[in-house]
Amino acid sequence: MTRLTACPNAESAAERAARDVVRQLEAVRGQGRTPHIALTGGDTPQRTYELLAREPEHWRDVEVWFGDERCVPPDHEQSNYRMAALALLNPAGIAAERVHRMEGELGPDEGAQRYAQLLARRVDADPVPVLDLIVLGIGPDGHVASLFPGAPTLRAGDDAICLPVHESPKPPPQRITLSLAVLRAARRCLLLATGASKADAIGAMLAEPTPSVPASLLVRERLTVIVDDAAAPTEDPR
Repeated sequence: MTRLTACPNAESAAERAARDVVRQLEAVRGQGRTPHIALTGGDTPQRTYELLAREPEHWRDVEVWFGDERCVPPDHEQSNYRMAALALLNPAGIAAERVHRMEGELGPDEGAQRYAQLLARRVDADPVPVLDLIVLGIGPDGHVASLFPGAPTLRAGDDAICLPVHESPKPPPQRITLSLAVLRAARRCLLLATGASKADAIGAMLAEPTPSVPASLLVRERLTVIVDDAAAPTEDPR
């Protein structure tokens, strides 16, 4: 069952999410493994990243990946990597060789192919790479990463790793995204949402799984959802 935690406001939700990330990293180390975590972009997780950057010791060995990326240069204001670098990667002093960004500037096809190859080389796969933690946001339409409602990427198959997106309904239209198979294979997913505009999406995510709400297709037994009161669903959808 999905673990849903509602916090009084966005700041407390960010604090709770940061604690959850640290707990997951320590749990992986306790199993004698190097943590592999995928980050998300957007406005919602930025504060969580800023809080995590205050404790760089937790990032001493972490391998950092990304859930999706816009097809823009890494210094572009719309780049997910740029936001994460400014909020977390640089302040925490994470070594460049442990940060694996999606090369959006290569375009969706080449960028996705190269990222899939890199993930397959660096992360144990069965049949797709299994990340220890994937941090996710959610759009008002229920999309996660760059997997949008009803998109053909949702039907890519159980062995798909990283996919090109050519016609995103949200600009920019060209993107790179981890596949649904990789999201579902992760040992944990942490989804963070704040603001009243996300309440309906959270409610729909917790209802019956459907391709019209991609977030509802995540594996619920391994999913933690942290919201502020504004984003909490007004009624139990189950």
